[in-house]
Amino acid sequence: MQTSKSPVTPTAPSEGFGAAALFTLAAIVAGFAIELLTSGSGISIPRWPANGLFLSAFVSAIAAVGFGFREHRLVGWLGGIPVGLSLIVGMALLSFVGGVLPQDPAPAGSMVALFRLNGMFSSWPFAFVTLLFLFNLGLSLLWKTVPFRMSNLQFMLFHGGFWIALACGLAGTADLQRLIIPLYEGKESDVAYEMPTERPVRIPFSIYLKDFQIDEYVPQFALYDPATDQVIAEKAGAVPEVRKGARAVWPGIASATVTDFRPDALPDREGNPLPANGHKGVPFAKVRVEVPGQAPVEQWINGGGPEIRPQFLPVGNYFVVIAPGAPKAFRSNVMIRSSEGGHRAAVLEVNKPFDVLGWKLYQMGYDEKAGRWSTMSLVEAVNDPWLPAVYVGFFMIMAGNLLFFWKGIKKMEAA
Repeated sequence: MQTSKSPVTPTAPSEGFGAAALFTLAAIVAGFAIELLTSGSGISIPRWPANGLFLSAFVSAIAAVGFGFREHRLVGWLGGIPVGLSLIVGMALLSFVGGVLPQDPAPAGSMVALFRLNGMFSSWPFAFVTLLFLFNLGLSLLWKTVPFRMSNLQFMLFHGGFWIALACGLAGTADLQRLIIPLYEGKESDVAYEMPTERPVRIPFSIYLKDFQIDEYVPQFALYDPATDQVIAEKAGAVPEVRKGARAVWPGIASATVTDFRPDALPDREGNPLPANGHKGVPFAKVRVEVPGQAPVEQWINGGGPEIRPQFLPVGNYFVVIAPGAPKAFRSNVMIRSSEGGHRAAVLEVNKPFDVLGWKLYQMGYDEKAGRWSTMSLVEAVNDPWLPAVYVGFFMIMAGNLLFFWKGIKKMEAA
């Protein structure tokens, strides 16, 4: 039975790894040399369809070299394990530098900017090492695939998935769009903005903000010192939550007890709370304050709002105040109208993406100065057309791992 010949590889493993390490180092040095000559201009990945054409040409080149020069010693070495491992180490070192050093703009002419250490993942050294690794992995994958053997299926799934995920993930970075859409209650918009340039971009759908809501934690009451602009810690060292029966003690100053609490109310002419509708009110608390040597004082207080004057209870040089609760959750009730004329109602929340026409919408922020009365919502729109291909690579890796474990279990059962 005739079998295919395997590519020629170096006979001495130490020589193979030593030459591979020098090869990887040469690629990194050449990349930094180009950065130095171009003042750290880096490399920009082209957008579709140019990136798709480049990736197709790259795959064709791997196939041509792998099939046409399979017996060549140099090609066998380029597709061998020593080169692959050395390039992986090179990628790891460059990624470590990019992860440790801030990837932010640096002063022109500085060493960081000249060698593009502040933009490592778009630099020539990283591009060279990554392309060479994809070339190495592509050759080894090609030789394991042709001729096809079922025994090589786990290798093909794992390494093929890794190649697809890495190649498509890098090629698709130029087509990835992250936009910010400012929305206002009662208004519709189809204009988003790129960050940080703030360049306006038309999106293929419009969003109408019906209502923006914020859920807050229970407010707290505390003793405020205007001289130091600080809150004085109570006896237990914590700021107590505002609820009926809550009590705080500030040794040597005063103690306070909440005798009544209205979580959502509006003040009448005398400042007493009345029930509010539509979450437009503020928390009110009736506080009984006891100061040593003085008669107890009881009064309604509130933290105030955009059109509500705050009420405090003075205690000597201090004030008993209500601090609003921190935001617990916020959401936007929207109506999305696509360019095709369809309408979809949606609730946008943090970390809960909503899909529309290939875009993912995320609740991002709001007008923090207005707080719970904000009528503006910030929505992030993300479009990554290469993401399905990356997912295919991940699923192939998972399938390869499952097949690996299944083979291991079969071997154990046979033993």
